[in-house]
Amino acid sequence: MSKSNLMNSYKRYPVTFVKGEGIYLYDENNEKYIDFVSGVAVNALGHCSPVIKKAIQEQSEKVMHISNYYYSNEAIDLSELLCKDSDFDSVFFTNSGTESIEGAMKICRKYGNSQNTNKNKIISMKNSFHGRSLGALSITGREVYKTPFYPMIPGVIEAEFNNIESLENAFNDDVCGVFIEPVQGEGGINAATPEFLKKARELCDKHNALLVFDEIQCGAGRIGTYFCKDTFDVLPDVVCMAKGLGGGFPIGAIVTTGTASNVITYGNHGTTYGGNPLACAVSKAVTSTIKNAEFLNDVKEKGNYLKEKLSQLQDKFDFITKVKGLGLLVGIEVSITPSLITNEAFKNKLLIITAGENVIRFLPPLNVTKEEIDLFIERFTEVLKNVQLNLNK
Repeated sequence: MSKSNLMNSYKRYPVTFVKGEGIYLYDENNEKYIDFVSGVAVNALGHCSPVIKKAIQEQSEKVMHISNYYYSNEAIDLSELLCKDSDFDSVFFTNSGTESIEGAMKICRKYGNSQNTNKNKIISMKNSFHGRSLGALSITGREVYKTPFYPMIPGVIEAEFNNIESLENAFNDDVCGVFIEPVQGEGGINAATPEFLKKARELCDKHNALLVFDEIQCGAGRIGTYFCKDTFDVLPDVVCMAKGLGGGFPIGAIVTTGTASNVITYGNHGTTYGGNPLACAVSKAVTSTIKNAEFLNDVKEKGNYLKEKLSQLQDKFDFITKVKGLGLLVGIEVSITPSLITNEAFKNKLLIITAGENVIRFLPPLNVTKEEIDLFIERFTEVLKNVQLNLNK
């Protein structure tokens, strides 16, 4: 099969997957791989989840797309499900995380402009990642993604993540919004401290700015609560969602509360595909499964179990320097080039990816079992042994 017509935007592994089930992916030769990437935190219920297959089949026999000139029960139902018992009261559906970020930036800008035409500055965090469109890149705190595309959108101020003094120094009355990932995913699995997020909330209130949580990777149950506010006890004005929201089907959302819910009015923002009935039906099925106390407690328990097993490996391999993360957004810091591990893992039919400069990232489905974690750890141990042997040569 010719792959030459695909734009060379990714450094892909030399494999073509043709089917998946649960934690497994199968290539063209029917070789089975354990997948702890999950489409980068997307396949929240694993590959080819019966819940998702059923929702797609049933909705595809009704209606798939109608345009946002009209209501659909599927969009209404999903918005109600997201807002129920959540402190949020309004939803705008998108097709991706980047679109959610772009929409949230517009909400902040309009909110600021309604008070003062100079109130248009956005604070973002160093080492952050918010997407690859020009607006999302402008508030991304990693130069490696931005350098080829300058100039960026003006009016962005960077603060040090988890540094309260740096955040305070970045603030003034011209700030309209602050964007924070409660857990930085691409940046290296770095969790915010509750104190940092509480200070961000306090400063936003003081300067009449909106607090935006980017929960594209860390939200929708990934860290053991459906919204990150319930982990950190801090309520943002806006939440950006995607990835696990659809469990593998493309959908994103901007979820708002209070004043932020009334900023966007007729003609201010739009989307062709966002909130289509098929995407919303799938997301409703996924969200109904995940937004459940027992399910979320299980995510926390299995996350702790995975970290415990990885900590045992840290005791055996000196190049593992730290185990970190929340729920099933887990990473290990290593003192060697991370690709030495991920490439060896691939040779052993194990799929994992890096994060930041020195972190290996583990993103199993949220319904992974302890037995499957044990199977992963068993194979990963062999990978690490091979890496150690190669280092000793």
